Order: sequence, then structure tokens, then C-alpha cells
Amino acid sequence: MADLFWLSDTQWAVIEPFMPKNQPGPERNDDRQVISGIIHVLKTGCRWCDCPPEYGPPTTVYNRFNRWSRRGFWKAMLAALVKAGWNGEANAIDATYVRAHRSAQGGKGGPRRKRSVLRVVARPPRSMRSSTSWAARRSSF
Repeated sequence: MADLFWLSDTQWAVIEPFMPKNQPGPERNDDRQVISGIIHVLKTGCRWCDCPPEYGPPTTVYNRFNRWSRRGFWKAMLAALVKAGWNGEANAIDATYVRAHRSAQGGKGGPRRKRSVLRVVARPPRSMRSSTSWAARRSSF
């Protein structure tokens, strides 16, 4: 696939010192491959389960992103990139361009006004009490 993202050698040289080493357990997927998959998901906005198989199993890509986020890996890596002279200029997308699912829209009808407690207490009653008692009405049937 031509539209896959892969880290360059210079990018990997900056990131590699932050990677965990000598991890226990079975043979791990290549960290460079997994980070490329994480960046692909974040750039394209696809779901984790739709991550292309060239990056490894989608669960591995997601679990490593989660684990590294909790350990502060991304903050340390970005700090190192800034220290190495990376220009971290922000990129923004106009909200009119971003597509959202139908259910992501706001509530219908605009904001609702809350009634003041004073208005509720001070308002006239909405209905009138019957002047006849229940027993008197019952006997008329």
C-alpha cells in the first residue's frame, strides 16, 4: 500500500533511545513498525481495529499506544524532539472540514432555559381544585 506511513531512519534514530529494552515475554513486534502504525492511525483517523496489517496486529498497536501513554513515553519523546531542534508548529483543521457521525451532533432545538425556583413557587396554580368533595361526586354517578 502506497499510503502507509513509515518512520524515516533519522526519525527512528531520535525515537529509538526512548524505547523499552529487554522486555519479558514472547518475541515482540518491531517497535518501529508499531510506532509507524500508531502514527498512521492518528494521522488518518481510522479506528484501531482498521489499522493495516503491515503495522502488526491492531491490538498490539493499540495496547502499545495505551501502555506508552501511561508511562509518559510520548511526553519524553516530544521533549527530546524539541531539544533536537524539531519545530513543533501546530497544525489545525477547520471544524467545517471535519466530518462527524450523525449522532455526534449537538442537541436539537438549542439550549434549554432553566426555570427559576422563584418563578415556579410564585406562579399561579395551573389547575383549580374541585369545590366538591370526592364523596359528593361519587354519589352522583
